[in-house]
Amino acid sequence: MQHLSKLLEIEDSKLAWVLRLGLYGLRTQLQEALKEATKDPGNSICQELLQELNELLQAKILTEKDWEVGRTGDGEKITPHHPITPSPHLSWEDVFEPIQPATTGELKLKYICEALLTDKELLQYVGEYEFHSSNDTDLWNELQRLLLRVPEKLAHVWQERILAEVSQLGALEDKFSLQQMSFCRNEHVYSGLKGNIEAKGLCLSNNIGFDPQLRMETRDGEFDVLAGIVSTCVKFIEIDKCLHHALKSVDRFGVRSLDSESEQAKYVTALLDRFHRVLATADADPAIALRARLDLDEAIHSLVYLPICDRFSWWGKLQQEARRTLNGVVEKARDAGYQVQIRPLWGTYADVYTWSKDDLQLDIGGIPGEVSACLRVYAKINDEVLPGRVLFRSSLEA
Repeated sequence: MQHLSKLLEIEDSKLAWVLRLGLYGLRTQLQEALKEATKDPGNSICQELLQELNELLQAKILTEKDWEVGRTGDGEKITPHHPITPSPHLSWEDVFEPIQPATTGELKLKYICEALLTDKELLQYVGEYEFHSSNDTDLWNELQRLLLRVPEKLAHVWQERILAEVSQLGALEDKFSLQQMSFCRNEHVYSGLKGNIEAKGLCLSNNIGFDPQLRMETRDGEFDVLAGIVSTCVKFIEIDKCLHHALKSVDRFGVRSLDSESEQAKYVTALLDRFHRVLATADADPAIALRARLDLDEAIHSLVYLPICDRFSWWGKLQQEARRTLNGVVEKARDAGYQVQIRPLWGTYADVYTWSKDDLQLDIGGIPGEVSACLRVYAKINDEVLPGRVLFRSSLEA
């Protein structure tokens, strides 16, 4: 560690900066791995290594007070600059391109966004993305929402890197200035910023009512889960212009962007109608209630990004939470004497297409020849067959 320490101590060294960011990334990855590999034979050594990394990096961590006054602990004035975070996929030539200071009016977060879009692993989940925000406040939220679409482990690594980067710009993580979205529980989604860049983060909260369009109060049950998810869907449609829908009752022939107000209105109307039908049939015949729940589940899962989100992203897990609520209503129908089958459709499209109808083919994201999203599960109630519906990636031959 001797040479690492010496290099890190060199002021204004690009080599030191590259090393420091690499160590931040390594520390985060090891911390995440330790959470799962609790019985790994290298566990204790890894913990010692993390302690050494903490000691190496500690000398470079500035306190919140230091940033507020614009000086280091030694009284030296801080001069923020805009380095590009090196991705594991960047070449050394990319890393050592000259770092240009921001010009007047230029976005402070611009270089972080450019660095993120060089990560080939991340790009397979978000495609050829282009940031469109015109100020740092909006850009911070756009950046964080993009990470909600990738696997949570990868998103966490990038969130740590980004926070390390913005500290060099005189900004600090703010865990308390958060935009709240109504939900059935409290959940921190991502932090905001304070200091040289001010931006609100995002959280789910049970301290505010559901979207008034739902016309529902808290019930302390699975309907609260559905109401929270539908409220979140409606809010995200308002704030995120990247969302699309593939709801058959609105448009059966393609995946449509929700960028326009007219398309938003059509989809949201259909979503709310299906939610209200679920409430209206809550005490009806279990088979009727199940059909209503299947329709709502389809509407929720038809709200998609292109490329399709990873199933283990924050967004993917939110939709899966809605689908899990089907289990209860299926059991009620079976208890009432109905023969019920439910089958989510995943895997190779050639293996599932006989269970589905009106599927849509994509030419972006996912694995060629496989299902990218199960919009509607296959269901059978006694002798009545209710086909599923999927989005699938075209095969290599196509």
